[in-house]
Amino acid sequence: MNQLDPRLAAALRPRHVAVIGATEDRNRVGGRPLHYLRSFGFAGAVYPVNPKRDTVQGYKAYASLEALPETPDVAVVAVGGDHVLDVVRQCAARGVRSAVVMSSGFGETGPEGMQRQRELVAQARSLGVRLVGPNAQGIANFQTGAVLNFSTMFMEVAPKDGPVAIVSQSGAASVMPYAMLRERGVGVRYVVASGNDADVSVCELALAAAADPEVRVLLLYIESLADPAVLAEAARVAHARGAVVVALKSGRSAHGAKAAASHTGALVNDDTVVDAFFESHGIWRVADVHGLVNAVELYLACGLRPAERLVVMSHSGAVGVLCADTAERLGLPLAELHGATVQSLTRVMPGFATAQNPVDLTASLLSDGSMFARTLDALAADPQGDMFMIGVPVAGEGYDVAGMAADTARFLIATGKPVAVSAPQASVREAFRAAGVPVFAHETDALAALHQVSRHALLRDRVSRRDSLPPAEPVTFPAGSGPLLSEAASLELLGRAGLPVAPYRLCGSVREAMDAWQDLGPDTVVKACSGAIAHKSEHGLVFVGRRTADEVAQAYEECVARVRAMKQPLEGVLVARRVRGQHEFALGVRQDPLFGTVVMVSDGGKYVEALRDFAVLLYPFSEEDVLNKLASLRIAPVLAGVRGEPPVDLQAVARAAVALGRFAAANILSIASIDVNPLIAGARGEASWAVDAVIERAGANHDQ
Repeated sequence: MNQLDPRLAAALRPRHVAVIGATEDRNRVGGRPLHYLRSFGFAGAVYPVNPKRDTVQGYKAYASLEALPETPDVAVVAVGGDHVLDVVRQCAARGVRSAVVMSSGFGETGPEGMQRQRELVAQARSLGVRLVGPNAQGIANFQTGAVLNFSTMFMEVAPKDGPVAIVSQSGAASVMPYAMLRERGVGVRYVVASGNDADVSVCELALAAAADPEVRVLLLYIESLADPAVLAEAARVAHARGAVVVALKSGRSAHGAKAAASHTGALVNDDTVVDAFFESHGIWRVADVHGLVNAVELYLACGLRPAERLVVMSHSGAVGVLCADTAERLGLPLAELHGATVQSLTRVMPGFATAQNPVDLTASLLSDGSMFARTLDALAADPQGDMFMIGVPVAGEGYDVAGMAADTARFLIATGKPVAVSAPQASVREAFRAAGVPVFAHETDALAALHQVSRHALLRDRVSRRDSLPPAEPVTFPAGSGPLLSEAASLELLGRAGLPVAPYRLCGSVREAMDAWQDLGPDTVVKACSGAIAHKSEHGLVFVGRRTADEVAQAYEECVARVRAMKQPLEGVLVARRVRGQHEFALGVRQDPLFGTVVMVSDGGKYVEALRDFAVLLYPFSEEDVLNKLASLRIAPVLAGVRGEPPVDLQAVARAAVALGRFAAANILSIASIDVNPLIAGARGEASWAVDAVIERAGANHDQ
């Protein structure tokens, strides 16, 4: 478990602050933090360091850190890049243990700047000083007024303390969501922009923000994820007290790591592993800054509550239809209202209104304002309604907007279920927002927020239900220095790990091959077995449908002759029972240096690389996690059974994937990658079999 560094906790909630490079001009980097500290009510001590002035912005100035009357908890460094190393030495000598380095000219400028950055970090670590930055916009805590940040945004958009924290590697990506939330009236406690992340990472700062018991929503912007274990701990800390973590990770187009002999290495790029990491730890990933803030009000009003079925209510039939269309696109099923609910609605609404879902109150709402509350009362009792979308396309004079907002607020509190309102008129939105109801200008945004919160809750529930499996026992690998284990050795290890391996026999002579056919036949597959040959079918080393002893003998001799012609070592010839099933899958593993054991599940066969219909999981995961991933594949409708075919036994595939991940994680220092292709799955209740497999050793000589 990663512990919060107390030096970072002090930087977020300092009592004494030094500003090195302090200036009278509040529009310069060295002047803006001083202006903010005074303007936003920081009650601690502020020590500007400027040897040329007696005072700076009304604060007594000091010629050096050494001259300060006490040791600051944190120093803001706003000097030229060439002076930063010397300032860090001065901080260490004065006992300052954390610094926000706003100075630029480091890793963001190229190779020479990167070298200066490495020297800076090495020096700071040797002296025991933690650095936020360099090139950092800084830290802002609007609860205490400790705004050690130079962004202009706080001059333009007034801050207000609240239950949201924003932690970002980018200055702009920290203040954009801040401004959008403040426009909606949502308070923000922390805005942190870490810059180059040379020492203190965005993940460590996220952990520091997650430790605040009043932060209920943690928003992250991440460009590079260098220490995922710390972010996992931040998510755990947040989730333990009911807070949520939402992340925007840029770089979806990054190239994946390569693995020489594994399909997985070719298919799984870094970004899909990041997706798997977020899912594994209950972090919701969004695509853009709008997505980062869109659901915040709903999180704050409703928390995380698993929900499946949606009820739409409006006094416009068109809005109801549009919402139904959007809900279907998002995968939000509309609830079938209970018969008793329909009867109640019929008594409330005029005869020409629609007492079904979507519920259409019609323009009669203008003449009978009580219909709004009575409709909500009827819907509140319906067991099918998990979440509610209320469209208010038009309101104003003649409508009791304040009453509608109050009624919706009572409904939200009484049911405890997610409720979102859409209203294009700003005055209407203001009324609902004042009542504490999540409100959006567009129904599309409202439904997207409902989708996010409900599916995030389902994800969190799935993570919390995940059983912790005891680790598998590490195994001893066969002797040898080649990068690949042979098929026989790979299948033997995977069978011991719990995968269902098709019956086979490794043979060293024609006689042994014929005896194997006698035991395993009559329909067999004959394959050359050599760790030096990864893809046997490409070299004519796989013979399918050998049904007689003579055919098996002939295939054996062909295998031996062809491998000798290739001048490759031959471990023997594999005779295996030919198995059939409903569908072929591929399973793969690669060991990621940052994230650990990554498992791929995909549609199988020889077209796996071309079709790219795959899903990725990060171990540990559960069979339920695998089933959810399988449901996301394009091939999923076929797996469910079509044209009279029975459904595929996906539970068997899930068991195999979990067993594979457990085995690979237990041998993470020995295994680089694993391919199981195909895994032939039967219909439900029938057997499933791993037919072919290759294990790649970790650290093997790939030039052999």
